[in-house]
Amino acid sequence: MFDDFVTDRIDVGQAELFVRHGGSGPPVLLLHGHPRTHATWHRVAPLLAPDHTVVCPDLRGYGRSSKPPTTADHEPYSKRAMAGDMVALMRSLGHERFAVAGHDRGAYVAQRLAFDHADAVTHLVVLDSVPIGAALARCDAGFAARWWHWFFLGQTAKPAERVINADPDAWYGTGPEQMGAEAYEDFRRAIHDPETVHAMCEDYRAGLGVDRAADDADQAAGRRVACPTLFLWATRDDMEDLYGDPLAVWREWASDVRGHALDSGHHLAEDVPDELAKAIRCFVAGA
Repeated sequence: MFDDFVTDRIDVGQAELFVRHGGSGPPVLLLHGHPRTHATWHRVAPLLAPDHTVVCPDLRGYGRSSKPPTTADHEPYSKRAMAGDMVALMRSLGHERFAVAGHDRGAYVAQRLAFDHADAVTHLVVLDSVPIGAALARCDAGFAARWWHWFFLGQTAKPAERVINADPDAWYGTGPEQMGAEAYEDFRRAIHDPETVHAMCEDYRAGLGVDRAADDADQAAGRRVACPTLFLWATRDDMEDLYGDPLAVWREWASDVRGHALDSGHHLAEDVPDELAKAIRCFVAGA
């Protein structure tokens, strides 16, 4: 897994990030979602490495990255804080400007990078996700029924950690068949760490509060993602059921957006790595 990639731990100020990086060429940062780790990219990263320097970190709180103390407003797990980590990480590796692709929760970090650090992001790739602000503005009974975990993980009155930690394997319910044996072991190590479970819940708590507020502020101010944006979604997930034409949602948030569906389940990097790597490579190359 990740042949010829280098493993590092890099201090980015508020957190220490576990990261794998390798390849050569224009840099591409790959950001995983919940509850995955950087290892979700193990089939995609080697396909990009001949043409790109590929950087795959564990987000703060996830996997083998550190878990900063939280606060009452959950700001340490905001996408703004995580985006700041990514700028520091890439600069420490010598990359002032880079393309970024994010899946699921990592997509929100990638989006925040494009808004807050527009001078650093050359291309934005978003996988199977619309902005938090857009999702919550459209929230109805159907969304709540399908995405109830947002509200379960995000509430604080009866914290979800106790339920999850009682049986993490049953709660997350995946296996090595989809992920690959080594990636699954990395994932399983993470979900059996109560500190990681707590940090992942903090990610969702930030999502319902400070992250939504940041998205709403961008919308109110008329700010849009300025760099070229590619949105890819899975036909076997619920983007089309929830939003009809999910690309139309992204057109409200980005000035130069294109995209299409892939015949995949939610975890595109695991299900269709060849198609995903080709789409990223062609987009970044301007083809």
